[in-house]
Amino acid sequence: LMRLQRQLAKVKLLIIDELGFVPLSKTGAELLFELISQRYERGSTLITSNLPFEEWTETFGTERLTGALLDRLTHHVNILEMNGESYRLSQSRARLAAANK
Repeated sequence: LMRLQRQLAKVKLLIIDELGFVPLSKTGAELLFELISQRYERGSTLITSNLPFEEWTETFGTERLTGALLDRLTHHVNILEMNGESYRLSQSRARLAAANK
């Protein structure tokens, strides 16, 4: 685990996709916080989530941990908020429409 943490802390860009899709265990939340803390101001991290920041506490379990994590993540950040139809849904509809022609 320590070796993996060191490796992830060193990568130039860490991508975490679908954060919050499944709530983290207490240990998982603490490990992710530790990783983000190790990378803070040292490497780029890209995170995708369908949840607004206000709902991240449900994923991380405590307001204190969530607040500390968001503090680090939002310090030097570009937030891209995208609202719209799912590209997967639009592709499925296009396939269905093509099949029905």
